[in-house]
Amino acid sequence: MKKTKIVVTGGAGFIGTNLVRALNELGEERVVIVDHLGDNPLKWKNLLGVKFLDYLDRDDFLSAIQKGQFSEVKAIIHLGACSDTTVKDLNYLYRVNFLYTKELALFSLEHGIRFIYASSAATYGDGSLGFSDNHELIPLLKPLNPYGFSKQLFDLWAYSNGYLDKIVGLKYFNVFGEYEFHKGEMRSVALKAYEQIKQTGRVKLFKSYHPDYPDGGQLRDFIYVKDAVSATLFFLDHPEINGLFNVGTGKARSFRDLVLAIFSALGLPPQIEYIDMPEKLKNQYQYFTQADISKLRGVGYDKPMTELERAIKKYVDFLEKNYSFYA
Repeated sequence: MKKTKIVVTGGAGFIGTNLVRALNELGEERVVIVDHLGDNPLKWKNLLGVKFLDYLDRDDFLSAIQKGQFSEVKAIIHLGACSDTTVKDLNYLYRVNFLYTKELALFSLEHGIRFIYASSAATYGDGSLGFSDNHELIPLLKPLNPYGFSKQLFDLWAYSNGYLDKIVGLKYFNVFGEYEFHKGEMRSVALKAYEQIKQTGRVKLFKSYHPDYPDGGQLRDFIYVKDAVSATLFFLDHPEINGLFNVGTGKARSFRDLVLAIFSALGLPPQIEYIDMPEKLKNQYQYFTQADISKLRGVGYDKPMTELERAIKKYVDFLEKNYSFYA
């Protein structure tokens, strides 16, 4: 029997719900969503209007595959994880981000299922080794927080066991866009800035403590969620391509650029206040991140990434229409 169903873990989350919606737009509705809604008062709203076959809690899905169920699916796109960079419980992160991913990967390999998983740019740490997705650099990376470590742990396991030539890992950079309301403090700077502007008419950004960067001039690779989803689906369509890949724009932009784009999209004059950075952040703050996407381009992904100002305009238009309901 031809494999048709697609499992999306984290399918009620930020990138996940955008991915399922993109599949729906392509006419694909045979999707099984796996997630953990818990007591989050907003996350369930992400599933409204989405077409899917079934929904399972993450623990129920794990039990199901341990019993040999779901061996007939076409692909498992594993986006579900604890993505809170402030979580300190390494045992929890080990179970949820490493062991869970490991079990899904081994199950997929055993049953010939396409396996695509979310890694993270957090694995690059302070960026001192650059931002290349060359596999040989994986053992050298030093993440700055437990979340990044938990993602690095799986990348290292997959690399050490020779699985990266059979599965796909995606290192998402600074993703922003629709359906991230439920993320609490992990919401993107774009959404936080929009909320500040709506509430106070101004935005607070950290001062710079690096001579090469002005206040607000700290740089990030901001990528629109629809571009991140498009790159992810490329690997679903190309099962012959495997490995670990950066998913970013390849073009770093400043926090000031981001904020100015939001003011412009709202038709408001910019009002930016630069505030002191907390002492605990000063010694581990990244002033620059930029994805090296040459490998992604090299395997044939040639769609242009949405320019920051255009992406922000689309996102702000969405927020203006939908914020009161989803937030």
